[in-house]
Amino acid sequence: MSQTSDSNERPDYDQVLQKIADYVLTYNIDSEEAWTTARYCLMDSIGCGLLALRFPECSKHLGPLVEGTHVPDGARVPGTPFRLDPVKAAWDIGCIIRWLDYNDTWLAAEWGHPSDNLGAILAVADHLSRKRVSVGKSPLAIRDVLEAMIMAHEIQGVLALENSFNRVGLDHVVLVKVASTAVAARLMGANREQMLSALSHAWVDGQSLRTYRHAPNAGPRKSWAAGDASSRGVRLADIAVRGETGIPGVLTAPQWGFYDVLFSKTNKDQQLKPEDQRQFSLPQPFGSYVMENILFKISFPAEFHAQTAVEAALALHPEVKDRLEDIERIVITTHESAIRIISKTGKLANPADRDHCLQYMTAVPLIFGKLEAEHYEDGFHQAYPIIDELRNKMEVVEDERYSREYLEPEKRSIANAIQVFFSDGSSTQPVAVEYPLGHRRRRDEGIPELVKKFETNLATRFSRQQCARILALCEDQKALESVPVHEFMDALAG
Repeated sequence: MSQTSDSNERPDYDQVLQKIADYVLTYNIDSEEAWTTARYCLMDSIGCGLLALRFPECSKHLGPLVEGTHVPDGARVPGTPFRLDPVKAAWDIGCIIRWLDYNDTWLAAEWGHPSDNLGAILAVADHLSRKRVSVGKSPLAIRDVLEAMIMAHEIQGVLALENSFNRVGLDHVVLVKVASTAVAARLMGANREQMLSALSHAWVDGQSLRTYRHAPNAGPRKSWAAGDASSRGVRLADIAVRGETGIPGVLTAPQWGFYDVLFSKTNKDQQLKPEDQRQFSLPQPFGSYVMENILFKISFPAEFHAQTAVEAALALHPEVKDRLEDIERIVITTHESAIRIISKTGKLANPADRDHCLQYMTAVPLIFGKLEAEHYEDGFHQAYPIIDELRNKMEVVEDERYSREYLEPEKRSIANAIQVFFSDGSSTQPVAVEYPLGHRRRRDEGIPELVKKFETNLATRFSRQQCARILALCEDQKALESVPVHEFMDALAG
């Protein structure tokens, strides 16, 4: 007899959800390296956000949806006068941090920027801190923010190690939404059942497609997508803490769950073969690995797979700057992920298109000896046709060793090499850079430069005296950790 109805026996929550929930609710972070790196990540992310406020295409998105709205105990948006409800504040903070593609990065089977979660973390922590003070309770401290950052980095990063969402067409901000939901729920005081419910709703949500990051559709949405995801995490956490029922089998439910609908290959009849079914792989327990190994974008506002290409181009600039018209071809040797997501030919439509083009990000430093956010703007691009002339002379080839070592846990290289050939038959030596300045292997070299970047970005918004006070506080780990969140955010008000 054929089955005519589905079993309505409610399952236990999927194991992946339970592992995330138990990590967020019970894990004790004892890695001093993770705590210290989180502080630098906080500094860098806020600096990136302040710098983005110089760009009208970013700032036009900010502020309350209804002008003049007053929000009691509202969360501040750094560098602005806005005090917003936590959902919109998370959107705005996440938007400014991500806008210039200058914040931290994680590269594995999936890519992403774990500091995107700071939109949710700062918005919720600031609001809760103010609310607690208003009723005579102790505020949250920056240590609570750093703890949430380490956990959000870990959730997003471990899920990205062996699970490629991009290969099924989904954008990595799904992981921002999941991580932001988890840590926002923790800050809100969720119990285990509420945490599981919140996580299930994050996975059952509609997920963003990656098409806005790729040719021919690349555009500004990639600069606010993370803010959108982090704000959604705040909303879902709030819904769950209010008692919303969860969806226990959200990942594994046959036909209707995330795995079958969005993570597996299907044929036109929607019948899954065993070899086409996919489930998440968690190759290691959640801890503090991701924060300890996070990649910082220190020198260049550029998609991370191109960071070492930019370094190599800068090294070649003195040798080629007076021979640009004599260049016959330029060979960029790179890794498979760079070829798949940022190697582009043809017209580049907007700044978001340019900062995700390997050839463009190589041409500018070869010509000018630097790469800054302004170099992606329409006016700059139009003023210098030599950029596209060099792009048209570029060949991009894969080095299999680069591709292999990109994924090796003990290496995690992001290698690029550049060689320039001239019309008279001469050429430069190939210049290879395998680990960018923001890599863990170059921390001693990179951190002083990261602090300088933070100082420079602070100066775009604040007086010299205010910059000095903020920097002094941020450089003292113990003092910063004890500062109430709302006081820290008040110091960053514009």
